[in-house]
Amino acid sequence: MKSIVAKALFNSHSYAEYRKLVTDLLTEGKSTGNEQSESLTNYSKLNEARMNRLEKTIKISETVAEKLQNLDNHYIWLVLSEGWCGDAAQILPVLEKMAHVSNKRIDLRIALRDENNDLMNQYLTNGGRAIPKVIIICKEAGIVRADWGPRPKGATELMATHKREVGPIDEKIKTDLQLWYLADKGISTQEELLEIMENIK
Repeated sequence: MKSIVAKALFNSHSYAEYRKLVTDLLTEGKSTGNEQSESLTNYSKLNEARMNRLEKTIKISETVAEKLQNLDNHYIWLVLSEGWCGDAAQILPVLEKMAHVSNKRIDLRIALRDENNDLMNQYLTNGGRAIPKVIIICKEAGIVRADWGPRPKGATELMATHKREVGPIDEKIKTDLQLWYLADKGISTQEELLEIMENIK
């Protein structure tokens, strides 16, 4: 497991590098990932616009910032993601801002899911390769301490209700999910990750 994590870290990107990679691929009419299609490219374009907006609007609460700055250890948040993923577009800007305010307690790294199958297979959600997945690594010890994802509890419940009552994922649930994120303003992601960080012994 340690070597799988090390390999993913070696090939990972900073947030700025990840954004540039997605943007550069879009200029070629491509998205990240093994599968290429017009719809995935369109999702990547939409996510670019979303992330641009969120980078300007997401706020990290003073309470969260202070608690992150007082973490006992230094951590790497290694996130499995792809440019076409709508949940990742909503969550990554929050993670970046949390890492930024942590006073270097958290180093955010992003690895592409399709380039890290071995690692992704260790963190399946209900048997699926759902992303984003945040793998929390203690820098000092070099070991994985926890993981989180692919979405906050409220968004997970929204999806589960839709699947139970309506069936497969459709355009309506995609819209409802984006509206949920819009109303939440990144607060659930902040609170859930902070709780995990504070519970690491």
